[in-house]
Amino acid sequence: MLPKLSTPQQDITATLALNHYAPISLSKMGRVALLNRTDTKYVLSLATLQRIMPQLTEVYAALVVQGKRASHYRTLYFDSADFALYYRHHSGMLNRYKVRAREYVDSHLAFLEVKHKTNKGRTIKSRMQTPELTDEIGAETAAFLHNTLPFDPAELAPKLWVEYDRITLVSELRQERVTIDLNLTFSWADETISLPQLVIVEVKQDGFSAQSEMIRLLRQNQVRPLGFSKYCLGVSLLYPAIKHNNFKSKLRLVQKLAQGQPHAYCH
Repeated sequence: MLPKLSTPQQDITATLALNHYAPISLSKMGRVALLNRTDTKYVLSLATLQRIMPQLTEVYAALVVQGKRASHYRTLYFDSADFALYYRHHSGMLNRYKVRAREYVDSHLAFLEVKHKTNKGRTIKSRMQTPELTDEIGAETAAFLHNTLPFDPAELAPKLWVEYDRITLVSELRQERVTIDLNLTFSWADETISLPQLVIVEVKQDGFSAQSEMIRLLRQNQVRPLGFSKYCLGVSLLYPAIKHNNFKSKLRLVQKLAQGQPHAYCH
């Protein structure tokens, strides 16, 4: 196995009013699985999130797993030797893919996943369960990838570890799920970069609706949607020889937000 990362130590969930949200269990999440959906991403500072969260307690429930309202995720991304999947995103191609092994640490589940962003703006996620987080493509996983990915699975190898804590909110009013990723850590070989002040919010809907309470509050706080990939960010940070010119404006924004500037969009 590739080396495991340590769990981020910063626990900020107490500052996010999470105990004021009604709980929802994993077994009841099926109604908002949304494996074929629209995703709207936002990147913001922890300070902005702390201001927003207490205002949403009446309209969202919070996922609780093993008694916790923030779950720890470990993800290993795969790509080809020439980073073909990364470069499809960098070049702005509309049909793009991510291949990742993911461990849901608190629920002791692991999957190999393919995330496909279509040229219609839809996100389609396919996955197969694995006994543990896998760090190689074997016969069974290769068969799954042959059916879900237009690339040769034999060319894929691990490229990047990403760890974070995830809060999942479920709308009480509409078909909507919101994921909030905190304590992001990117790692490869002997290098690790942590961004504890950075937050990634993703609003997942059957079809985009600006009526979302989360979207409305983000807009009020001057946070705009931003096409964003944790994998591409990690590659840009940890593989300096890989071209990332098209991500420079996003990387500058990430740098400002990671320094705790809550209104980086305004500069």
